[in-house]
This record gives sequence, structure tokens and C-alpha cells, in this order.
Amino acid sequence: MTTPAPSDDAITSSIDTDVIDASHLRQLIAEDPMIRILDVRTFGEFDSVHIPGSYNVPLDTLGEHARDLASLDHPVVLVCKSGARADQAHGKLTGAGKQRLHLLEGGLDAWQSAGGDVVRGNSTTWAMDRQVRLVAGSISLVGILGSIVVPKAKWLAGFVATGLTFSALSNTCAMGNALGKLPYNKARGCDIDAVLSEMRRTA
Repeated sequence: MTTPAPSDDAITSSIDTDVIDASHLRQLIAEDPMIRILDVRTFGEFDSVHIPGSYNVPLDTLGEHARDLASLDHPVVLVCKSGARADQAHGKLTGAGKQRLHLLEGGLDAWQSAGGDVVRGNSTTWAMDRQVRLVAGSISLVGILGSIVVPKAKWLAGFVATGLTFSALSNTCAMGNALGKLPYNKARGCDIDAVLSEMRRTA
């Protein structure tokens, strides 16, 4: 018995959900020229590697312009490194009324693992999670070693552990947000007007 091919309606239904995987994003890119990919990582990370044709509005900038971005008629797919920051952006934009908004499951990591095309730049900026691990580990190490001389220094490690636990439970990262404001991550300001103008293009 031959299984009938899925109808166009079935394909649309499988794609038109908040969370899509890399294969669905590839299908959307091929079938819908109006799709917009919005990368919410820092400029330094974006400049290092990103999906071709994507636009960069870092998460800390996106919050200030959520209504402007929500007013876009085009369907938008949110991307970050692994999905956490894109998930926060999703909440901000849906709260501002954005329709046809999708979240790339697993972020850029999943896209690359699935063999998706990327554009690589000259930036050597580390991904934000790697920067957070370095800073958190360094502070903890200093606290432990420092406690040999000053016993209370051990609380530095405890403070970092508490912050990381809260970060996991709340799906936020105060340390990452703070690091994102450093010059080597920002590299240049986000020209939100230019980004919005490009994203609104119809041809």
C-alpha cells in the first residue's frame, strides 16, 4: 500500500509552530523569501559566525525595540548559540504582539550540526557561554585559593555557584548580559533603524 504524500496544508502545519528544527528552517528559507532570521547574540559572536542572510539585534538591544520588531509583517525565526537567549527574545517579542514568530531549536549549534551553511568572519570573539564559563571558573578558583589566606574568600565560589543555579532555573544569565556590554563583544552599536529597514524589504 502506497502512503500518500503529505498535502501542502500538512507541510505548513508542521512548520507553522513556535519551535522549529534546523531542517524546517532550511525548508522555510527555500520556500519563503519573506522569512527573516534574527540572531540575538552579541555583535562579536555574530561577526564570528552566523547563518547567511540573518540580521543581528543583540538581546540587550532587542528589549528596547521589541515593539518596532513586533510590527514587522514578515515571519521571523529567532536564533542564538544554543537557544536560551532566543527563548528570552521570543518572550519579549510575543509580549509586544509579534505574530508568526519562531524559535530555532538548539540554535546555531544545532544548525551547524545539521550541516547548515554559515558565514564566518574574522572575529575571534568567544561564544557567550564560553566567556561565562571562563569568568565563573576564574572567580571560583580565586575564591578557593584565596580562602587559604583569607577564609571568607571561599564565599566568592559560593556566590558564583548561586548565580549559576539561579541562571539555570530562570533561564537568564546576568553574567552573560554584563559581559555582552564589554567593548570586544559590542564592537559597534547596533543600527536598529538600518536593520528594521532591511527586514521590512519586500523584494
